[in-house]
Amino acid sequence: MSEPDFMTDKGRKPKLIAPPKSCDTHSHIYGPLDQFPRANSSTRLATLEAYRSMLTRLGIERCVVVHSSAYGFDNSVTLDAIAQIGQDRARGMAVIPSDISKEELQILHAGGMRGVRVSGHSTDLSAFDADKIAAQIADLGWALQLQEPTPGWVQKISPMVKNLPIPTIFDHLGTSPINENTTGKEFRALVKLLEDNDHVWVKIAAIYSNSNTGPPDYVDVGDRVRVLTQTRPNRIIWGVNWPHPHFKFNGVAESADVLDPLLDWIPEETTRKLVLADNPGRLYGFDP
Repeated sequence: MSEPDFMTDKGRKPKLIAPPKSCDTHSHIYGPLDQFPRANSSTRLATLEAYRSMLTRLGIERCVVVHSSAYGFDNSVTLDAIAQIGQDRARGMAVIPSDISKEELQILHAGGMRGVRVSGHSTDLSAFDADKIAAQIADLGWALQLQEPTPGWVQKISPMVKNLPIPTIFDHLGTSPINENTTGKEFRALVKLLEDNDHVWVKIAAIYSNSNTGPPDYVDVGDRVRVLTQTRPNRIIWGVNWPHPHFKFNGVAESADVLDPLLDWIPEETTRKLVLADNPGRLYGFDP
């Protein structure tokens, strides 16, 4: 079943007033169709114009466009979005093949890419190839963003991650089991990595995928976010995950609903500024 297209932005303004230089570190662009055709019939259309309007509504000044695996290794749609927004406000995370050349990586870097996304879907690389990918991109100063559908993957990959030479981001709160609380083995493995390693980061994104209670407050996600931000507030980032793929609750996802819970989860304004602005500014190489 096809997911809804996002041709225009509709929704409410958030209660949270984002600090200057706040950054959405995780969203995707799909289309326009005449320039970047849908990879398959179920891939939605989500235009750059609608995305930029959403950022304005939320008060978010900067963004990291994460290339969708639906487009495979052709990063053109993401490079185009970065170019249109401008590298003073936009960066990207690329999807690459295992045999990519140094010359191809340099082209991506010049276009504003600052890391590689590995999601375990539709590519020849998985999170368990993290050491190989890190060796390929370390000279560029890039980050590695990991997500993996394999159960228990954080525990399994921990020994490798400890020795990686580059910033390593655990996407979507590490995708720990939805019914696992903060004492569960997978979540504790994530906290341990964050606690012990300066190069490990965690991204608050796709919170609906980590929730049973759902919008607008996503109450059951809060305890995990609190533990993570208390463990390493200077290694946590946040993303909208627009246009909200795989939203499992009724209706259409509201982007403000993934920002406002931070008022409760991260009540200290200085810590929210770290998560929303300072941390992504450092990680993705934006000007201070």
